[in-house]
Amino acid sequence: MTQIHLLGLCGALRSGSTNRLLLHEAARLFGPATFAEASLRLPLYDGDVEAQHGIPQEVQDLAQQIIAADAVLIAGPEYNKGISGVLKNALDWLSRGNQRPWAGKPVAIMSAAAGRAGGERMQVMLRSCLNPFQPRVLPGPEVMIAASDQAFDAAGQLKDPRSTETLSALMARLRDEIALARAAQP
Repeated sequence: MTQIHLLGLCGALRSGSTNRLLLHEAARLFGPATFAEASLRLPLYDGDVEAQHGIPQEVQDLAQQIIAADAVLIAGPEYNKGISGVLKNALDWLSRGNQRPWAGKPVAIMSAAAGRAGGERMQVMLRSCLNPFQPRVLPGPEVMIAASDQAFDAAGQLKDPRSTETLSALMARLRDEIALARAAQP
């Protein structure tokens, strides 16, 4: 099997985000692969801007990164019982144009949040928002890290063995999904 390329999307912009830690922990537990985190620092979607100037280059670059990846990892916080504006804005931009970067793409969803549900409602909403794009979103195991400000050690690794086990199982399922996707390619 050729080198696997994973792309991470963090639904929080803050450099110290626990969702960013979760993405990197997922990539570590995935095993041998290249990992890159895409930037979601995109202009707010505005149909007038699109009509006058077209799709911004940074959005086109993000679409190309998704197309080039074997799979996408998405980690995000739960903001007001849903996905963050940053993540929603990226999805809105990616719905524009002729490219279909998500079509058939294996996607693993995870969340880290301060609350006790660990971002459960974010995951439900994100699955709904991704559905029109027709990616291959893994149904689980669900990774929801509650009290995320206390969930990681100084090295950025999950402290709780059960959380590590669940995230490892999700990454194993993602590895299997990538193998299936590659086998289906002509």
